[in-house]
Amino acid sequence: MNKLQVGFSRLNINPPMGTPINGYYKARHVEGYLDDLEVCALAVRVEDTAAVMLSADICLISTSLMLDLRQKIAKSTNLPLEAIWLHTTHTHTAPQVGSSLAVAGLEFPEQEVLLDEYYAFFARRLADAAVMALADCKSAKMGWAVGQAPDISFVRRYRMKDGKVRTNPGVGNPDILHPIGDVDERVNVLRFDRENDTVVLANFGCHPDTVGGSLSSADWPGFARRRVEKALDNVKCIFFNGAQGDVNHVKVNATKGDFNDMFNDFDDVARGYGHARHMGNVVAAAVLQVFDKVNYEEADSLRFLQRTAKLASNMPTAEELPLARKYDALHQAGRDDEIPFEGMELTTVVAEAARMLRLEHGPESFDLELFGIALGNIALIGIPGEPFTGIGRGLKEAKDWTLVLPVGLCNGYQGYFPMKDAYDEGGYEARSSSYRSGVAECIIEEGTQLLKEL
Repeated sequence: MNKLQVGFSRLNINPPMGTPINGYYKARHVEGYLDDLEVCALAVRVEDTAAVMLSADICLISTSLMLDLRQKIAKSTNLPLEAIWLHTTHTHTAPQVGSSLAVAGLEFPEQEVLLDEYYAFFARRLADAAVMALADCKSAKMGWAVGQAPDISFVRRYRMKDGKVRTNPGVGNPDILHPIGDVDERVNVLRFDRENDTVVLANFGCHPDTVGGSLSSADWPGFARRRVEKALDNVKCIFFNGAQGDVNHVKVNATKGDFNDMFNDFDDVARGYGHARHMGNVVAAAVLQVFDKVNYEEADSLRFLQRTAKLASNMPTAEELPLARKYDALHQAGRDDEIPFEGMELTTVVAEAARMLRLEHGPESFDLELFGIALGNIALIGIPGEPFTGIGRGLKEAKDWTLVLPVGLCNGYQGYFPMKDAYDEGGYEARSSSYRSGVAECIIEEGTQLLKEL
């Protein structure tokens, strides 16, 4: 007898006009809407055990606020906190989520009210979506498969002719020697068949930073969901971003049609709404590749677990602080033109300076919570930040599992988790990360142990 039940819900989470937007180390606020932001909720139940996994079209949410939101959801659903997953897709055209007290540089007083009102609205929507998904639970069977999304994700770290490493050095930059590393083009797909419909979970790792500007958009994850649902009858799709800390959409050797619907943005990153559509189409195509040929697997148990990893802090040296203070003061004063860098290099030194000042007095280490959910022999492992592709690969290789799905930006946000070689080479992610070299390898080790315990 099939024990698995699955439920699904979706709600709109569009922000008010004027709400501050995350990202880019520059002030932005919502000036309009390209498409809807949504929260999708997937409820799974096996006998008396249930869990809810939510995916929201938001860039990031701090770990402390994530805890508050998850506690509200747990209270509304009468589920234990460990059974609540809250993932953000990491779209860079979504509103800031949080209290006005925690956000610096607001452009006008009304934004304080908008932030607080949006947080209350967002929290209510999450709880409602979770309750609705649980109420929608129906008997289901589970299938899995792995598709491919070629030529839309690229390592964004490059060795330059001068020997340095740059993040996003720009399309057609003649000083590029080669990318550092490679990408994982696999799209993990879970299919839950119910009597009259199907719910699809897609998992793929790449930055949703394709649109740019100040118009609200779910970026390519939203396009991917909508394309799957248009192509397949009676199907609903939920998306979870994977290991994407060192991967984005920029093809630096773009030729001919590669640059269609794109423009070169302020930080030398090529962006465009039409390109977000293209990426969503390719990810959706990966789902369609395997949708009819999934491997069905018994989901006779549901387990969830947390494990704490202790990570060393990337505190600055005394010698580094004077320059960090100078760059940070210039940036806060709106005088970036006096910092001797441009494009992504400017973003890198500004982010690095902010990290040094933030960690000037410690702490010396951080606790990082890893989260696991297992349905039968399929496991999802949640990481509260932006893991490099190598972390995703390492976790996918865990023994004795049919399929492991790494999920970034899950239940919190604690920044970038670069591989060891990135610290030796430099680049935006390692220079801005709150963690010392070895963080990625520790996450793989602790995550593998968590999978064993599951």
